[in-house]
Amino acid sequence: SSDQLAGQRIIYAYAGLRPPASLLAAIRDGEAAGVIFFANNVTGSAQLHGVVAGLQRAARSAPGHRPLLMLTDQEGGEVRRLPGPPAASERQIGGAPHAAALASAAGTAAGQTLRAAGVNINLAPVLDVYRRAGDFIDQYARSYSSYPSLVAGLGARFIDAQQRTGVAATAKHFPGLGSAATAQNTDLRPVTLTTPAATLRASDELPYRSAIAAGVKLVMVSWARYPALDARRPAGLSVAIVGGELRGRLHFNGVTITDGIEAGALAGFGGTGSRAVLAAGAGADLILCAATDPSTNSPALGVAARDAIAAAIAHGAINRSAARAAAARVLALRASRP
Repeated sequence: SSDQLAGQRIIYAYAGLRPPASLLAAIRDGEAAGVIFFANNVTGSAQLHGVVAGLQRAARSAPGHRPLLMLTDQEGGEVRRLPGPPAASERQIGGAPHAAALASAAGTAAGQTLRAAGVNINLAPVLDVYRRAGDFIDQYARSYSSYPSLVAGLGARFIDAQQRTGVAATAKHFPGLGSAATAQNTDLRPVTLTTPAATLRASDELPYRSAIAAGVKLVMVSWARYPALDARRPAGLSVAIVGGELRGRLHFNGVTITDGIEAGALAGFGGTGSRAVLAAGAGADLILCAATDPSTNSPALGVAARDAIAAAIAHGAINRSAARAAAARVLALRASRP
């Protein structure tokens, strides 16, 4: 159905420690691809494992019976949703004498931490090539290096090691946030990066070539705008960037995922439904709906995104064949999860 085709694009979130009944109902109806977990959903590995088990039980009663995608950010350093490794940040790894071995160890550790909690997708590693000390990506030590080749090599090591544990990796934020200044946070406001196309392709996109060669399962597309590649739309809403750069030039055949659909960078592109339809039309397989209403513990954002995409499919605004192809990529990823 259109609702199920749309639902296969949606990653839901919820507030607090217990998933709401409305989310479980969407899962049982086959209208959910997965769930993302944040710090407020987690008290420890055992607690999260119990939550995941309940969500996966609901998925087993849905059409197709495939495992849900269970996502979180376990990058290392400051950005860790679960207690446990990897303790080292990407900056610490990139600056160490034995960086390659440390990147592999971090990937293994991240995978083991998440696997123990039942999480099967890590929204890591960050492959942004930072430009200046203290800029947007470097201020939280989230970049391996300002040298593209080093980022490429270490990112590929992390990806390979983590995916050997059974946890899929996500390379982010394509085509790169490395040139963003300290205050250029796409979560909060529109961001325009005037990097020339030649630099984007030679430097910022280089780590993605290595990630794709390493078999990375997912790529997250940024919400920044890159006028050199698309003068009108942010990357995650751009056919030229998702379809042209990532799918066309780099030949990525895996699953594409947006950053949070509620981001301030998308001011001017309508509400949740409008944004979700634009992202799906641009080639995003998964729409990340990360905001919730803490007062109701409702995944309302995900529901709005799902309903808008379903209506767009039903009325021909989103090509049904393209919607089926996106759902097939997501379902194949789900079927491959332990």
